[in-house]
Parts: sequence; structure tokens; C-alpha cells
Amino acid sequence: MESFNYFNYFTEIEEHFWRKRGAHLLVSPLDWAIVETWQKAGIPLEAVLKGIDRAFESWGRSRRAAGGQQLKSLAYCVDAVLDAAEEAQEAAAGTGPEVKSARAAEPFSRAELRKYFERNAMKLRVAAEKQRAARAPLAARFEDAAKRLDEIEPLIDSPGAMDLEDLERRLTVLEEKLMAALTADADEEAMLAIRREMDRSLAPYRRKMTAEQLAQLERQYTQKRLFEHFGVPRLSLFYLT
Repeated sequence: MESFNYFNYFTEIEEHFWRKRGAHLLVSPLDWAIVETWQKAGIPLEAVLKGIDRAFESWGRSRRAAGGQQLKSLAYCVDAVLDAAEEAQEAAAGTGPEVKSARAAEPFSRAELRKYFERNAMKLRVAAEKQRAARAPLAARFEDAAKRLDEIEPLIDSPGAMDLEDLERRLTVLEEKLMAALTADADEEAMLAIRREMDRSLAPYRRKMTAEQLAQLERQYTQKRLFEHFGVPRLSLFYLT
């Protein structure tokens, strides 16, 4: 996947879904989790958009569409997107390496990246201050992550083209450490509330998804809600846009 597409992944999918839907909708936590699942699986943007188109075509032939119901969630598009991804993989078999365009090399300006790092470090320190009295070890984790962002930030100004893949790997490691700390420290009531919300959101789609699809989606959903619950920012460049 080209860098430009990768780091504008959610925005492109969101806008395409809105166009197909014919109206702007609030993006649900479930839809966020679905897009994150596709992104982490490395499904090309083009395959996602093709799958959404096919899902809308299928919906248009359904009884629900005839009855006036509208397609409201990306969950309905999961199978069509996976089919399109398999087709793209088969079509790409045997082809040579792609040549990245100059536009793909640096999808963000260095000023944008610096602001993103500084903003996230500040949010982590604010979150740490809120947790300092009740959860000192968790607050220390947030402070450590903020310091790590401070240490990584100078890489943005390194001479030559930025290595966004390496930058993303570093941020992913930080996110994974934060997720482990949040999961370990979240109280039972918070986890139960997230689980109930997730079960309600997934209920209409459970029978249409495989166990593996559901497990991935549940992980992404829980991660998103835990970060929000503790006021912790997502660090991946995927969220810069």
C-alpha cells in the first residue's frame, strides 16, 4: 500500500461510505474498529472501496432496501471487502515491486508531524496528572510514553527523506505498551460497560462474521474505547489525518 493511501486510509473510507450512503453519519466506534481491523490486516484501500461498492449493490437488491431501510454500518461490508482483498492479492501475484511516487514519500509536512507529536505528548501528560492520585503506576506509564515521544520527535528533522515506516513501527510499539497497561489497570465496571456496548453494536452482525473476524473486531473495539476512557491519544500516524 502506498504511504499516502495508508496514512489517509480512514479519511478515504469514511468519505467514500458517506458518498455511497448519501448522507454524513456520526462514525460509530464499531465502524472505527472495522476500519482499524482492515488497516492492520494490510487490506489495500482500493480493495476496501471496491468492497463497499459491492456491498451497496447487494444491499440495493435486498428486501430491506425495498422496505426503505438504509445501510448504516461498515459491518455489512466486511465480507465484500475481504473478497475484494483476495481478488487484489491474486491479481498482484507475479507482479514486480511497485514504484512509489514522490507524493507517497512524504504525505505529511514535518511541521504537521512535530505538532502531532507535541500534541500527543501533552495529552499523555494531562492523562497522567488525572491518574496520579488513584493510579500512580499507570500515570508513570503515561509519563514514560510522553518522554519517549519527545525522544523520537528529533527523527522528524533528520536529513533526507523521512522513514515513515520506521517512525510508525516505533509508535506502534508505544501504543501496544500503553494498551497492555490500560487493560491491566481498567476496573471491572469500565470493562463491563465497554463489553455491553460492544455486544449491542455487534449483535446484528455476529452471525455473518467468522470467529476470527469477530475476535479481531472485538480487540480493536476494546482498544479504542479504553484509550478514550482514560483520555489517552492514539499515537499511530494513521490517526494524524
